Amino acid sequence: MTVTFIPCGAKLPVIAMIAGALFSNNGLIALYAYLLGIVVVLMSGIILKKFRSLSGKPAPFIMELPPYHIPSWMNVVKGVFDRTWAFVKKAGTIILLSCIVIWFLASYSPSLEYLGGIEGSILESIGECIFGLFQPLGWGDNWQFTVGSITGLIAKENLIGTLGELFGMEVGDEGEEIWDLLADTLTPAAGLGFLTFNLLCAPCFAAIGAMHRELGTWKATGLAVAYQSVLAYFVSAIVYVLGSLIGGTEIDWAGWVAAALGVVLLTYCLAMKNPFFFIKEKGAETAEESE
Repeated sequence: MTVTFIPCGAKLPVIAMIAGALFSNNGLIALYAYLLGIVVVLMSGIILKKFRSLSGKPAPFIMELPPYHIPSWMNVVKGVFDRTWAFVKKAGTIILLSCIVIWFLASYSPSLEYLGGIEGSILESIGECIFGLFQPLGWGDNWQFTVGSITGLIAKENLIGTLGELFGMEVGDEGEEIWDLLADTLTPAAGLGFLTFNLLCAPCFAAIGAMHRELGTWKATGLAVAYQSVLAYFVSAIVYVLGSLIGGTEIDWAGWVAAALGVVLLTYCLAMKNPFFFIKEKGAETAEESE
């Protein structure tokens, strides 16, 4: 439930996109991403430990390091080939298929009429139904970012393909760079909030499957995904408001409300000894009786 807060290799393209489009390739954005993950892991450890079913029993951490040797060139070549081939298969199946689906949804109307553009498409209809939920994060009226975050559940690097497809189709033949369009669409604070949300929200389907194997039930997995997504939403709102205050950009009332609510909820969960008293955990009563 917490390990996915640390950026994996699939999230590096998202970090690079925001750093390149909004922060002039500043490497500190990558440092921010990893420090954010560490802080959120520590916070989540404090919060989730208050659930009896998740706290567990303290155990010593022992790691035995193997003797180190200079790797042979054959092992290096084999390792590079295996990882490269794994990415090629992933890019040629999941990512390619999802980009085709996005192209279809962005090119056809709900009546399956070919449009050749985004306006009036199925994807625009879907995005317009839910983009208002993310307006407090500074994404404005741009439903493309909402759709990109959703398709990122397939694979996080797929978010780049989705935005490239959507904004690329929107640019047309004018010759404007997609990254310049992103810079004109998002403020640096909103871009940092967008990055924060996609770093912390529910991971890709493969990671969710690994979580299910560890947690045992789909109910527990669903609660874990919901926790990650809600936490990502409020942390992103806080980052957006703080970034806007530092940058001197205007913040609407919805952003203030989301950030204030996030601060209150996080403070409550971190400070209270039993913040989830209203949730009855299975086996909690038996544990209290045994104590």
